[in-house]
Amino acid sequence: MKKALYLLAQLSDRDFEWLLTAGRRLAVPSGRSLIQEGQPTDALYIILDGTLAVCVEAFGGETIAELSSGEVIGEMSFVDSRPPSATVKAMADSTVWSIPRLKLNAKLMHDVEFAAHFYHAVAVFLSDRLRDTVSRLGYTKNNTLDEDEDLNPQVISNLELAKARLDWLLNRLKEAP
Repeated sequence: MKKALYLLAQLSDRDFEWLLTAGRRLAVPSGRSLIQEGQPTDALYIILDGTLAVCVEAFGGETIAELSSGEVIGEMSFVDSRPPSATVKAMADSTVWSIPRLKLNAKLMHDVEFAAHFYHAVAVFLSDRLRDTVSRLGYTKNNTLDEDEDLNPQVISNLELAKARLDWLLNRLKEAP
């Protein structure tokens, strides 16, 4: 499942519209780093197109994950204000939706309803990522890696709306110059 669905499933139409107006499309050429391990990041990103690699210095800069359309990047550093723990670089020419940290922080400080929706979405997203990691490490009875299996009940109820929002965003931005 595309991780942006966790975010989009929890947001209201008004919240979603704000993300559209606050963000901007950003091209990331193949080989370019979008996020550098240990260096502060100034935005939250949603991958619109392309493939990005997640690399960690502790593993010799080896790729530990590949991310594609619909994935969210930079949420951990946004939440805890610490530098990123990995480098994220484009494996192919890619496009992301960039939501500037300053705009997002201002919105969160002044719009309590948006903040509640946003932080709830990030909590659900990070909880799901942790469960996937625990499963991949073999600490659960069911070690399947099928992301659509055993979906989070908080996402299921709004899944169709989230999918429609993500598809609409992707199509709208692909058509724009």
